[in-house]
Amino acid sequence: MQAGSPKWRRRAEARPGEIVQAAFDVFAEKGFAAAKLDEIAARAGISKGALYLYFETKEDIFRAVVREAVVPNISMIEEALAQTLIPFPDLLRLLFTRLADAVEASRLGAVAKLVIGESRNFPELARVWHDEVVSRALGALIKALEKAQVRGEVRIGDPRLQAFSIMGPVLMGVIWQETFTPVGAPAVDLRGLIIQHRETIVAGLAPKAGVL
Repeated sequence: MQAGSPKWRRRAEARPGEIVQAAFDVFAEKGFAAAKLDEIAARAGISKGALYLYFETKEDIFRAVVREAVVPNISMIEEALAQTLIPFPDLLRLLFTRLADAVEASRLGAVAKLVIGESRNFPELARVWHDEVVSRALGALIKALEKAQVRGEVRIGDPRLQAFSIMGPVLMGVIWQETFTPVGAPAVDLRGLIIQHRETIVAGLAPKAGVL
């Protein structure tokens, strides 16, 4: 088949996405340091030389994994939190439902664990994860909390600290599932945790009479 044929072009255009999916799987299974470009290329069905046509370094591949496999979930969260006409308790329930769906449908927890475990030796991983994932999700939640406080739907407090309180137990559950369950610790029902925590947060952030 000639290189200029439509089928060949479709295959070439699909390769970056195939590489990203292969890298996501390898990173999730082995971590960043232990992940080999040869294995990523093999899983993507290409040669290591062909891989370099699309990405120069392993860090470039990780950046692509975050942007293509993780960021769409963050965009979904941003869109959900931007719905200002929804009362904040209902907005929070929507957020947690979508978060539970995202955690169950992908291996986001494995990538988060990778960043936490290897960021000291590979600070670029933490930088990418912060800029593309954490700061965006946290920023959207903080804005939603600020607006909810103005509307009187949430008790007055530091919205950034409130956002940390909202997301903390979820992150703990994800880390537990990825770190301790594989070595024999009891598994965590992440969806159950998220739903229970959601109602705890809704009640805890509710404005109280006489409290400013």
